Amino acid sequence: MEQLQLSESYQEIIKYKRNSHSVGVSMYHLEWCTKYRYKMFGKLKYKNLITACLRQAANKNKIKLIELGVEPEHVHCIVEFKFSITVARVLQLLKGISARLFFQFAEKTRLRYPRGHLWSRGNFASSVGFVQLDVVKEYVKKQSEHHGTVFIE
Repeated sequence: MEQLQLSESYQEIIKYKRNSHSVGVSMYHLEWCTKYRYKMFGKLKYKNLITACLRQAANKNKIKLIELGVEPEHVHCIVEFKFSITVARVLQLLKGISARLFFQFAEKTRLRYPRGHLWSRGNFASSVGFVQLDVVKEYVKKQSEHHGTVFIE
Protein backbone atom coordinates (compact mmCIF):
# COMPACT_ATOMS: atom_id res chain seq x y z
CA MET A 1 0.00 0.00 0.00
CA GLU A 2 1.22 3.47 -0.89
CA GLN A 3 2.10 5.91 1.88
CA LEU A 4 0.38 9.29 1.66
CA GLN A 5 2.55 12.41 1.58
CA LEU A 6 1.24 15.32 3.67
CA SER A 7 1.21 18.65 1.90
CA GLU A 8 3.09 21.61 3.40
CA SER A 9 -0.16 23.51 3.98
CA TYR A 10 -1.53 20.63 6.04
CA GLN A 11 1.66 20.54 8.11
CA GLU A 12 1.09 24.22 8.91
CA ILE A 13 -2.40 23.36 10.22
CA ILE A 14 -0.86 20.93 12.69
CA LYS A 15 0.62 23.96 14.52
CA TYR A 16 -2.87 25.15 15.44
CA LYS A 17 -4.15 24.52 18.96
CA ARG A 18 -7.15 22.24 19.20
CA ASN A 19 -9.76 22.71 21.93
CA SER A 20 -13.11 21.01 22.40
CA HIS A 21 -15.00 23.59 20.30
CA SER A 22 -12.32 25.61 18.54
CA VAL A 23 -9.18 25.29 16.44
CA GLY A 24 -6.64 28.05 15.92
CA VAL A 25 -4.03 30.18 17.59
CA SER A 26 -3.82 33.80 18.74
CA MET A 27 -0.34 35.26 18.28
CA TYR A 28 0.37 38.94 18.78
CA HIS A 29 3.31 41.31 18.67
CA LEU A 30 2.96 43.55 21.74
CA GLU A 31 4.88 46.65 22.76
CA TRP A 32 4.59 49.04 25.70
CA CYS A 33 6.71 51.71 27.40
CA THR A 34 7.68 52.69 30.91
CA LYS A 35 5.78 55.62 32.38
CA TYR A 36 7.31 58.93 31.25
CA ARG A 37 9.67 56.81 29.10
CA TYR A 38 12.18 56.65 31.94
CA LYS A 39 15.08 54.35 31.04
CA MET A 40 14.40 51.97 33.92
CA PHE A 41 16.06 48.93 32.35
CA GLY A 42 19.35 50.52 31.31
CA LYS A 43 21.15 48.49 33.95
CA LEU A 44 21.62 44.84 33.13
CA LYS A 45 20.33 43.70 36.53
CA TYR A 46 17.03 45.56 36.00
CA LYS A 47 16.74 44.25 32.44
CA ASN A 48 17.18 40.68 33.69
CA LEU A 49 14.75 41.28 36.55
CA ILE A 50 11.95 42.61 34.33
CA THR A 51 12.58 39.76 31.89
CA ALA A 52 12.10 37.25 34.72
CA CYS A 53 9.02 39.12 35.99
CA LEU A 54 7.41 39.10 32.53
CA ARG A 55 8.18 35.41 32.06
CA GLN A 56 6.66 34.60 35.45
CA ALA A 57 3.55 36.68 34.72
CA ALA A 58 3.11 34.92 31.36
CA ASN A 59 3.70 31.46 32.78
CA LYS A 60 1.24 32.00 35.63
CA ASN A 61 -1.52 32.94 33.14
CA LYS A 62 -0.81 30.33 30.44
CA ILE A 63 0.52 32.92 28.01
CA LYS A 64 3.38 31.63 25.87
CA LEU A 65 6.19 34.15 25.34
CA ILE A 66 7.60 33.27 21.93
CA GLU A 67 10.09 36.16 21.85
CA LEU A 68 10.91 38.90 24.35
CA GLY A 69 13.03 42.00 23.85
CA VAL A 70 13.64 44.48 26.67
CA GLU A 71 14.99 47.93 25.90
CA PRO A 72 15.83 50.61 28.51
CA GLU A 73 12.40 52.29 28.17
CA HIS A 74 10.16 49.80 26.35
CA VAL A 75 9.38 46.11 25.87
CA HIS A 76 8.65 44.13 22.69
CA CYS A 77 7.25 40.62 22.83
CA ILE A 78 5.51 38.02 20.71
CA VAL A 79 2.91 36.08 22.66
CA GLU A 80 0.55 33.19 22.05
CA PHE A 81 -2.61 32.66 24.10
CA LYS A 82 -6.04 30.99 24.15
CA PHE A 83 -9.05 32.32 22.25
CA SER A 84 -10.95 32.80 25.49
CA ILE A 85 -8.74 35.71 26.54
CA THR A 86 -8.58 39.14 24.88
CA VAL A 87 -5.46 41.06 23.87
CA ALA A 88 -6.38 43.81 26.33
CA ARG A 89 -6.53 41.25 29.15
CA VAL A 90 -3.15 39.77 28.15
CA LEU A 91 -1.60 43.25 28.26
CA GLN A 92 -3.28 43.97 31.60
CA LEU A 93 -1.92 40.74 33.10
CA LEU A 94 1.61 41.12 31.75
CA LYS A 95 1.95 44.79 32.68
CA GLY A 96 0.24 44.54 36.08
CA ILE A 97 1.91 41.42 37.42
CA SER A 98 5.36 42.32 36.07
CA ALA A 99 5.20 45.79 37.67
CA ARG A 100 4.17 44.36 41.04
CA LEU A 101 6.95 41.75 40.94
CA PHE A 102 9.52 44.29 39.73
CA PHE A 103 8.81 46.68 42.61
CA GLN A 104 8.74 43.77 45.04
CA PHE A 105 12.29 42.69 44.10
CA ALA A 106 13.76 46.14 43.36
CA GLU A 107 12.27 48.29 46.12
CA LYS A 108 14.63 51.21 45.47
CA THR A 109 13.13 51.75 42.01
CA ARG A 110 9.78 52.49 43.65
CA LEU A 111 11.17 55.93 44.57
CA ARG A 112 10.83 56.97 40.93
CA TYR A 113 7.24 55.71 40.77
CA PRO A 114 5.67 56.34 44.21
CA ARG A 115 2.19 55.31 43.01
CA GLY A 116 3.46 51.99 41.66
CA HIS A 117 2.73 52.67 37.99
CA LEU A 118 5.77 51.29 36.15
CA TRP A 119 4.13 51.18 32.72
CA SER A 120 2.46 53.91 30.70
CA ARG A 121 -1.18 53.56 29.66
CA GLY A 122 -0.40 53.14 25.98
CA ASN A 123 0.51 49.98 24.12
CA PHE A 124 0.80 48.48 20.67
CA ALA A 125 -0.69 45.18 19.50
CA SER A 126 -0.60 43.55 16.08
CA SER A 127 -1.68 40.04 15.15
CA VAL A 128 1.00 37.75 13.76
CA GLY A 129 0.51 34.74 11.52
CA PHE A 130 2.80 31.79 10.88
CA VAL A 131 4.02 33.44 7.67
CA GLN A 132 5.11 36.63 9.47
CA LEU A 133 6.41 34.96 12.64
CA ASP A 134 10.05 34.69 11.56
CA VAL A 135 10.11 38.30 10.32
CA VAL A 136 8.63 39.65 13.57
CA LYS A 137 10.99 37.47 15.67
CA GLU A 138 13.98 39.01 13.86
CA TYR A 139 12.52 42.49 14.37
CA VAL A 140 12.19 41.95 18.12
CA LYS A 141 15.69 40.44 18.39
CA LYS A 142 17.33 43.35 16.55
CA GLN A 143 15.76 46.15 18.62
CA SER A 144 18.90 46.65 20.73
CA GLU A 145 20.96 47.02 17.57
CA HIS A 146 18.38 49.35 16.02
CA HIS A 147 18.32 51.65 19.06
CA GLY A 148 22.07 51.33 19.68
CA THR A 149 21.36 50.17 23.22
CA VAL A 150 24.22 49.54 25.62
CA PHE A 151 23.29 48.04 28.99
CA ILE A 152 25.29 49.07 32.05
CA GLU A 153 26.60 46.32 34.36
